[in-house]
Amino acid sequence: MAEVLFYHLDRSPLERVLPGLLERCLERNWRAVVQVGSEERCAALDAHLWTYREDSFLPHAAASDGGTNANTAHLQPIWLTAGDDNPNGADVRFLTDGAEAQRIGDYQRVVMLFDGGDRDAVERAREAWKSAKSNGHAATYWQQDERGRWVQKG
Repeated sequence: MAEVLFYHLDRSPLERVLPGLLERCLERNWRAVVQVGSEERCAALDAHLWTYREDSFLPHAAASDGGTNANTAHLQPIWLTAGDDNPNGADVRFLTDGAEAQRIGDYQRVVMLFDGGDRDAVERAREAWKSAKSNGHAATYWQQDERGRWVQKG
């Protein structure tokens, strides 16, 4: 069974939160796949992960990258996609923009990041929480406190 973490984004946007979570994955030698809602969002996130900090970047690739193909995708520590693929054998799957994973049991951890200001996103997260719990997965809910630290709420 997977550990399913729900991150309620209400103080910081995805572009500020996701890089830190991906850095923690790499520190643990975990591979990650990030599933977004569209190819356009994938391209924007691809560009962001190369430039989000002046002194660093996150090594990653996406299917839309010209130099990345099925023969090299398995080498990537982070894979960006708008689909349900997992060519790098990820341990952790990140879901954004309402994306849904078909086989969450294939991962050690699934992280659902949702916009707390979007009613539809909150409702999708509630449904995903119910589904995860009813399927025997360990689910936790995280929200930022007034200092911006992540605190487990449920």
